[in-house]
Amino acid sequence: MAHLIEIRDLKKIYAQGEEPVRALDGVSIDIDEGEFVAIMGASGSGKSTMLNILGCLDTPTSGSYKLDGLEVAARSRKELAIIRNKKLGFVFQNFNLLPRTSAIEQVELPDLYMGRLTRRERRKRALTLLKRVGLGGRGTHKPSELSGGQQQRVAIARALMNEPPVLFADEPTGNLDTKSSIEIMNLFTELSNEGITIVMVTHEDDIAAYAKRHIVMRDGRVMVDDKADGGVRKTTEQVSHLVKEALA
Repeated sequence: MAHLIEIRDLKKIYAQGEEPVRALDGVSIDIDEGEFVAIMGASGSGKSTMLNILGCLDTPTSGSYKLDGLEVAARSRKELAIIRNKKLGFVFQNFNLLPRTSAIEQVELPDLYMGRLTRRERRKRALTLLKRVGLGGRGTHKPSELSGGQQQRVAIARALMNEPPVLFADEPTGNLDTKSSIEIMNLFTELSNEGITIVMVTHEDDIAAYAKRHIVMRDGRVMVDDKADGGVRKTTEQVSHLVKEALA
């Protein structure tokens, strides 16, 4: 059976001074439909570079990357933009919302670029998604009128607008308090249970514990991948032990 995400011997090398920096150094992993994966590691481990390449925001120096059976590693920027809009959803630490735009208009934005729905259909789907994330009554509110947790919920609804098979999250709770973080992670868990594939970068063990698979990176390489554990959620303590073991 084909994997939703399949990368082989992926490398990303930056030229800095006399010594090249190997941000990714021969990474090979598969991610299947419906998996909830946390990518972890210290600063400079390669986890953000990995997410950027998986999200078609960057290209590798060499290696193969297949997304839903399509080789994307050597695509042009224009082609990557089309792939992102059709197949991928993104949730960032800083929410990335437009300051003067209402919540419902924020959610509508991805389809404005794709243009697959009529105006009425687009508005209906955006409202449905806001209700899905618990913000059905906040459609007219602008970011300054929403809490951090609510802004992140708008960002999640926006990421789901084009029904992408994969949702990428980069430190999605990094700017949230504990209560809001738990609410966001519970929402991610619900989405994962509904079959959406989630790939999340985080440095927080308690946040990573919501995922069912953990990939720990160091110096551009995968040190631990617990996929063989069968998708059983770990406790925060177990995740902490996994990370310490990988980095020892």
